[in-house]
Amino acid sequence: MNPAKRRAIFERLRAADPEPRPELEFDTPFELLVAVVLSAQATDKGVNKATAKLFRVANTPQAFVGLGVDGLIPYVSSIGLYNTKAKNLVALSQALIDGHGGQVPRERDALERLPGVGRKTANVVLNVAFGEPTIAVDTHVFRVANRTRLAPGKDPLAVERALVKFTPEEFRLHAHHWLILHGRYTCVARKPKCGQCIIFDLCEWPDKG
Repeated sequence: MNPAKRRAIFERLRAADPEPRPELEFDTPFELLVAVVLSAQATDKGVNKATAKLFRVANTPQAFVGLGVDGLIPYVSSIGLYNTKAKNLVALSQALIDGHGGQVPRERDALERLPGVGRKTANVVLNVAFGEPTIAVDTHVFRVANRTRLAPGKDPLAVERALVKFTPEEFRLHAHHWLILHGRYTCVARKPKCGQCIIFDLCEWPDKG
């Protein structure tokens, strides 16, 4: 895919949604971090339903440590892998207290050292909470980048690097949001809605219909 076509794709996505927002609901960087950790292999809708109750009771690292794993589980038990996630959330809360004054760090290495936080989660937090032009690659972004040939890669890290390399700077801040939403609602996994796609003519997927 050539640079002009990539630019045209992002121009159309921006025109359709100039200021995209994550669908996870949060008010602080810590709430965002918790929501993203919970969202692994879960829907944003399901996470929002759980955190609406959880954040009324606890929304700081200190409060999470106070709840403990057993106290946290009832609030997140509707979410997949809740036992592991509850343990990670209490552990990362303690790590934030011990190493960062209870604040969410804005450095990738520090984020990735927190229990339960991988590269994708760190990228989301850096982008959404701190305005860094990082690109988080989830299953939707991975699919769209490969299917359209916007930034093909064999694994999420390869796709991330390709997107960072090929995405014009003016689009990088919102790039992963546009691609996530496009993959979630239009370029879906089983039967993409090509008839509704605003980048249909720019897409290089050989099986588009």
